[in-house]
Amino acid sequence: MKILVCISQVPDTSTKVVLKGNDTTIESAGVSYIINPYDEWYALIRAIELKESGVASDVDLVTVGKANTEPVIRKALALGGDKAIRIDAESTDPYLTAVYIAEYAKSMDYDLILCGKESIDYNNGSVGSMLAALLDMDYIGFATEIKTEGNTAVVKREIEGGEETDSCKFPLVISCQKGVAEARIANMRGIMAARTRPLTVVTPAVDDALTSILSYELPPAKAGVRLIDPADMDELVELLHAEAKVI
Repeated sequence: MKILVCISQVPDTSTKVVLKGNDTTIESAGVSYIINPYDEWYALIRAIELKESGVASDVDLVTVGKANTEPVIRKALALGGDKAIRIDAESTDPYLTAVYIAEYAKSMDYDLILCGKESIDYNNGSVGSMLAALLDMDYIGFATEIKTEGNTAVVKREIEGGEETDSCKFPLVISCQKGVAEARIANMRGIMAARTRPLTVVTPAVDDALTSILSYELPPAKAGVRLIDPADMDELVELLHAEAKVI
């Protein structure tokens, strides 16, 4: 089985976001970038587990980005990927990202494509399903467990109010979330090996984005803590009603 794992670069969650250009762009200077946690902790690690168990023969990694994304894709290689593909483009449009990956994957005969359920920067959660549609593959989203039985994947996924178990033939696309695998840390051997593993740069397909970002808006600053005398329940109820508006 050949597996392709979609990797996206996102700002570290500890990064302080600064807007510029009349709130139309995000200041990138001084921002630390990481692998999107859903891609790393769940999609990539589950792919590596499938290879370690003998189910998969190859685990390839693909990302859409310019040269500044290469440290992130190298880290993914250090965790256990076999080779990496960087599609040389920038995109904040999920459709265009899916088109780029689909055009590369079409001729590579992947049996399974894994991605995180969403990226933690834009939270669209739509690349996986669009990628499946573009490749004419079946799609299962929000997976919490992935097992294989011959040419079939048995997948548990979250649904509203419960859990569902699906069975689907390969090839297919699956988006992953917490539960699929346990996070790992790259060891020194993996880090050293990642330096020499192949990283191929691909020219993207030509297409038009369907969406564009007009502006960003930061969330309101957190208000200070209000301390209420535990004996003054009337004041507490009044504040919850008039200010917090939760009752």
